[in-house]
Amino acid sequence: MSTTALVICGALGREVKDIVDRRQWDVDIYGVSALLHLYPSRIVDELREKLYQLRPRYEKLVVVYGDCGTTGKLEPLLEEVGAHRLRGPHCYEMYAGAEQFTQVSEGRPGTFFLTDWLVRNFDRAVVKGLGLDRHPDLKPMLFGNYEAVLFLRQVPNPRLAEKARDIAGYLELPLEIRDVGLGELEERLADLVEA
Repeated sequence: MSTTALVICGALGREVKDIVDRRQWDVDIYGVSALLHLYPSRIVDELREKLYQLRPRYEKLVVVYGDCGTTGKLEPLLEEVGAHRLRGPHCYEMYAGAEQFTQVSEGRPGTFFLTDWLVRNFDRAVVKGLGLDRHPDLKPMLFGNYEAVLFLRQVPNPRLAEKARDIAGYLELPLEIRDVGLGELEERLADLVEA
């Protein structure tokens, strides 16, 4: 059995699995639902339960999550359990890279970000998850202050690009697509796994 466990956000599942396979890391991977982002206060509770289950079996616990709206509440839990987390506020910043994300955020603060996972799961995670399918009148309240959609694309895929265009159309916002690959995700993960 491996001595390292990765506890990952489901939204990073494909990418983390790809990194682990390419680098041939001897790690075990445990997922936590990406839909918890709809309820950030639950992320800490879910991670607490998972980390305490895993702690007796692993020397190293690596949490592949940003702060993701937990308002700093992850850090005390990680310290308590002796786990480490990828640095960064969320996956958008990890994929874009700190410098590019700061430029976009400061230059156009009303940007709605998409990743490959969010494009694939937009209907389930956003439309249904936020109740827009039942209450379309909420859309202007939730998205009225956004100015543009930026798709931080991990893998060039014409089908996902078309779906991103549909999402931008649904939100009535202009779309920009940037090919960022894994951005700083792989480097940050390697720093923790290989340390």
